[in-house]
Amino acid sequence: MSGRGRGSGHRAVLPPADFQATPQLAPDGLEVTVINKSGRARVFDFGELRVPVPMQRSLARTFAAQSRTWSGHASANSYWNSVLAFDRFLDAQGHPAQDLDELTSATLRLWRNNHKETAGGRNSMTQMRTLLKRDRRLAVGLAAEELARRVPSRGSSKQSYERPERERMVLAAERQFRAALLRIKENTVLLERWRAAEFTERSREGRVGAVLDHLARTGDVPRTVHTSGQSSVTNTALLGGAGALVTWGRLFLTRQELTALAVMLTDRFAWNLSMFDRVPVPVRTPSAGETTTITYQVQVEKRRAGGGRWFSTENITDSGADSPGRLITKALEATAHGRVLAARLAPGIDLLMVARSQQPSMTGNDLDRPPRVGPLAFGVSSDDGKRWGRSHGLGGSPFQRSRRTTVTQEGRPLQHSRGTHESVYVLPDKNVQKAARSVIAAGAEEALKQARDTTFKGRLTDAAAPDHQETATADCADEETSPWPAPGGGCGADFLLCLACPNSRVHTGHHPRLAYLHQQLTALRSAWPEEMWRGRWDDHLQRLDDLRDKISTLAWDAALARVTGADRTIVDLLLKGQLAP
Repeated sequence: MSGRGRGSGHRAVLPPADFQATPQLAPDGLEVTVINKSGRARVFDFGELRVPVPMQRSLARTFAAQSRTWSGHASANSYWNSVLAFDRFLDAQGHPAQDLDELTSATLRLWRNNHKETAGGRNSMTQMRTLLKRDRRLAVGLAAEELARRVPSRGSSKQSYERPERERMVLAAERQFRAALLRIKENTVLLERWRAAEFTERSREGRVGAVLDHLARTGDVPRTVHTSGQSSVTNTALLGGAGALVTWGRLFLTRQELTALAVMLTDRFAWNLSMFDRVPVPVRTPSAGETTTITYQVQVEKRRAGGGRWFSTENITDSGADSPGRLITKALEATAHGRVLAARLAPGIDLLMVARSQQPSMTGNDLDRPPRVGPLAFGVSSDDGKRWGRSHGLGGSPFQRSRRTTVTQEGRPLQHSRGTHESVYVLPDKNVQKAARSVIAAGAEEALKQARDTTFKGRLTDAAAPDHQETATADCADEETSPWPAPGGGCGADFLLCLACPNSRVHTGHHPRLAYLHQQLTALRSAWPEEMWRGRWDDHLQRLDDLRDKISTLAWDAALARVTGADRTIVDLLLKGQLAP
């Protein structure tokens, strides 16, 4: 046994300035320094193990060799935990082998039997099998045969969300982030007006503006330091209290609000949780011939690719309220003050996901994640995800299940290979299996019936016909044969039902108003309780979706640029129920 005593077994150190991102084995053969791709080092001390020193050195060598395949400390920590578990197992045997070449097949078989029933045990088995096979002395004999046996698989325990679960998760994230964005935008407007000298110094707006300017420059509101050394918010009466949302939260996201944004991004783009720690600020690129759209280039991290191929680029376009790029635009707005402050405190930092931390002095020991800068924290940790999930009644972090849900619904690989898509995401997923069974059982006829219930039943025309009557959403070819006749004759249907009538005619002049209606119905979803929204608007939105597909998405999106004031007024009256036939 080592005489070094017991400890954590690893410690964080700063690498030398000229250090290369390759593992280092100490001269005594007992310490391995692993460098992540950010250039930060962590030392793993094998002298802390219970096994004899020769085996400590052999394990350190295999660990150092395997570490060349890792890009971060997360993998190193996982393997280290497997080494610790193997060390405890051998120590419990009473008479452990002196070195790896003395391990017997019986010992390895007992290790296997003790760990094959749990997911954590199987993970330790897999990792120790990988390490031990790196020792050439175990390449032959009965021990080699035992190591060659495959680790039993129990399949993934993570499943995609069913539709109600997913919608509840997304709506919770949308509501939390939307409230934060509105708060930050409102205070940003006040700050800009204060900087433009629009307020008098003694006015309430002027005093709040001065506080916001101090907050933007320092990351905190003015505080009074007491004789005890404690501090308190100076302007509680002016700000409405001392809580985060009425003080520094006026310009910065909280950690939980940043997590809500990450939940929305994962649901939309199927990004890994680890990506949020390092995603750079998206770059705006010119859109040829377009004045109403913005295209962002986003670097997507692929941690497992290795070999320097850790990023790919995705182009994401903001062409309207329900387009994928609109979420990127909102993320940039919500994090603007945090990013400006970060660049001032640490020039060169260019990360998108930034929040104000309530514990700015807490640095943490996860060296794979970017360090805090002053009061600012970057990215989203697994603990953030767990806290967010529990606070919204989800039972745990939503990120793995959300990513799986988006990938399976998208139906194609996202940041992974086709083989991984099929074997890891699609085939083992119970909801995919369930959906496949239900589709087969229901048959094509029922599916067609359901589709027809929420499809556009009128006709598309090139122009208005003189003998057709204009309605709020379409033209009517014959109101006297309406499926919803009025008691006194004519049509008694709500104008929103026009698109469900075979007498309706839609020409290009209707496109702007209908596209705007579609946009507003989508926006209502995050503002209304889900059950109420579904009962009132879901059929109309699905019908508009079908109409958009018939017209073409390109023409539909282009029509939004032609929306008039009259279109907005009519849609507003429709949604308020103040426009009747």
